[in-house]
Amino acid sequence: MELDDAGEPTGSPDEPEVDMAGPPPGEALDSPSEQDGPAEVPPVPPVGATAATPPVTSSHGASGASAETPPGASEPEEKPQSRTGRNLPLAIGVGAGLGALVLVSLYTVKEIFLAVMIVFLFLGMRELTEAFKSRDIRVPFIPVATGMVGTPVVAYVWGPTATVAAVSLTVLALLMTRMTEGSAGYVRDVAAGSFVAGYLVLMGGIVALLMRPDDGDHRIVIFIATTVASDIGGYFAGSFLGKHKLAPTISPKKTWEGVTGSAITCMAVGGWLVWWLLDGGQVWQGVIIGLAAVVTATAGDLVESMVKRDLGIKDLGTLLPGHGGVMDRLDSLVATAPVVWLLLELFLPT
Repeated sequence: MELDDAGEPTGSPDEPEVDMAGPPPGEALDSPSEQDGPAEVPPVPPVGATAATPPVTSSHGASGASAETPPGASEPEEKPQSRTGRNLPLAIGVGAGLGALVLVSLYTVKEIFLAVMIVFLFLGMRELTEAFKSRDIRVPFIPVATGMVGTPVVAYVWGPTATVAAVSLTVLALLMTRMTEGSAGYVRDVAAGSFVAGYLVLMGGIVALLMRPDDGDHRIVIFIATTVASDIGGYFAGSFLGKHKLAPTISPKKTWEGVTGSAITCMAVGGWLVWWLLDGGQVWQGVIIGLAAVVTATAGDLVESMVKRDLGIKDLGTLLPGHGGVMDRLDSLVATAPVVWLLLELFLPT
């Protein structure tokens, strides 16, 4: 064993390491600017190599040209998107088409709108129950689907009492149907089925009650327009002014500025439509409806965000281009329907 001048064995762990002036043998410097001396001479190519062959460079080389893009080729054009990454022209086109479908069906034969609503609620139910399967949650399909179709129909024909009966029978039917599959996961599955019954089946019945009076077409327009106004006002205010997060752990994109924009738009649209469309309707009544709608519409968005986060998925569906799934359009509507129906019954009873 060799000793150094201090009497310690060479290589002792107490001996400080000495930085080398250059890189270890065989290891190149990161960039020429880090070299202390002149740049290294490139190695001589092996025999048989073509001298004119240019070296392969990365897409971030000094020349700025990508190694994968041929000379003269242009980069592929990207689709126009909004600041939030959403294809805004496509989203507007799909939204306008859905709005036209609602108006045409409402102001021709109201029963056509009832059928359109049932179809969309059924599609939303399918998205939700399929998403539950990612957590091994199996909602009994037949009783929930039957309630989804039957409840709006009996609500429109016979009124609130029939609505309560239909939803109650839907829950009872799914409790009984799930028993045939055994006890494993029973509580989990029937709880999810009851959630769907309250979230979509009951809300479909309430929308049918909203449409039932003679001026039900106008009431449906007020309900949908104030809810859509919340989405539009919140989207633009949040996109251009949003800085302060509303609920970052639930929905990171929602801001207080967006909610303020939603409230102003909702109250303006609600006040105008109630005064314009309903006999005896007052502006202040519509303002209150709009203010309530912005609360429920925002809550509806957050509820769906919570469901998606719990299930670990980004979207419940992709059926509507620029919007996502059907539930991405229904989330605010189903939460707003009971409040608008209740307030209109209080202000302008049928």
